[in-house]
Amino acid sequence: MNIAVILEMAASAAERAERTAACDERGRLTAPRLLCLARQAARRFHGRSAVLYLGTNHLAYPVALFGAALAGVPFVPLNYRLSAGQLTDLTARHPESEVLRPDDLDALLALEEENEPPPRTAPGDRDEPAVILYTSGTTAAPKAALLRHRHLLSYVFNTQEFGSADPSDAALVAVPPYHVAGLMNLLSNLYSGRRIVYRSAFDAGDWLRAVRAEGVTHAMVVPTMLARITAEVGEGTADTPTLRSLAYGGARTPRPVIERALRQFPDTGFVNAYGLTETSSSLAVLGPDDHRTAMSADDVTARARLGSVGRALPGVEIEIRHEDGTPLPTGETGLVHVRGEQISGEYGTRSALDPDGWFPTHDRGCLDVEGYLFIEGRADDTIIRAGENIAPAEIEDVLLLYPGVREAAVLGVPDPEWGQRIVAVLVGAGDPEDIRDFARRHLRSSKTPDTVVFRPELPRTATGKLLRRTLQTELTPLAPTDTEATRA
Repeated sequence: MNIAVILEMAASAAERAERTAACDERGRLTAPRLLCLARQAARRFHGRSAVLYLGTNHLAYPVALFGAALAGVPFVPLNYRLSAGQLTDLTARHPESEVLRPDDLDALLALEEENEPPPRTAPGDRDEPAVILYTSGTTAAPKAALLRHRHLLSYVFNTQEFGSADPSDAALVAVPPYHVAGLMNLLSNLYSGRRIVYRSAFDAGDWLRAVRAEGVTHAMVVPTMLARITAEVGEGTADTPTLRSLAYGGARTPRPVIERALRQFPDTGFVNAYGLTETSSSLAVLGPDDHRTAMSADDVTARARLGSVGRALPGVEIEIRHEDGTPLPTGETGLVHVRGEQISGEYGTRSALDPDGWFPTHDRGCLDVEGYLFIEGRADDTIIRAGENIAPAEIEDVLLLYPGVREAAVLGVPDPEWGQRIVAVLVGAGDPEDIRDFARRHLRSSKTPDTVVFRPELPRTATGKLLRRTLQTELTPLAPTDTEATRA
């Protein structure tokens, strides 16, 4: 079974034949029309080694994805924001591929049915490569994560019910097409029957207007998008009466941001989704009821769960391990490992799965007694100061409570005495010494930043992930005697 079966099922559902399956600023497509175009695209892609998609969100995206699936070749969406040299390097990895550039995308939508028998239906081999996604490379060079049809279908079938959406349901997709969330939003919403509303670029004001104009009921954003949306809304509440579900994920969301969003969207159910490219999207979710319970709870443990990523999805197992691979008991922090049918862990011909099928996420975290997963951050981001492991996230959340601080990144830089010093890189305004005193009052002294640095902005990927390596490279040359100079 191939992912194109999702489109074939949607196109054959009589009650959905005339309904819009996907739309963007240019036009709209029904599922039958999308299937027709995908079949025509499959003829064009036949014999290619892969289909490379180089563009923004566009109605040609689902045409190209399902056309590649019907042709039995991998689909490779590339980051169009990369430099010409980087894109040349990536396309060189896929010789004899079809490269779809922006000028080619409208041509896909102009394809017409030809007077010849349609190609066969979706190929039946679930184990063939379906999509190759290049990871964001926040802690290492980008890797080509290979997702097979069975991985993607497992996620969709385990989390969605076919045709379960109301006829008026609509999902707003503004995350980039080269991100796993963009891919799975297409497959999941098409399968469940929600109309997909694409936006080629993200702007907080445009996002809010699109929610209102299109009657959007479901949306997914990354943390930087959510922060900008809450800033756009301001002190009042958002006028988005149709929005029933707002999912956020792709990177860590600061707790002050989600608390502000919950106040601004009081009638919207929030979902925190945790997953990786290699795991076909979400592994665990913190659902709307969890958010409401945590916000209203007096119990410290229950309220703390607002900072978790929820519990494992059906078919997913989560295990916390020591650095030596030994499983850790509930409540202890270690390395997060996951297992399940949706998890690939493949990079070309190399697999990161262990003999029992467990995949190392390289995140540090812990599970509480009810199975809620708390992610501290990437293992490589952990600060080791005088032998103590310190999670940057804990310090960042405190710094964001300081008036005038809009964004915060905390990292360790080499120190001859302590092993590492703590550096806080902030966006906003404030007195560095007062900020350090503020942090010391909320945290013990060993977690107080030694140095406070202000920057106009933090380096991030297009999907909002913090590029700590960039800051690490910039700040590592600083010596302890440079402290005063950096507090400016």
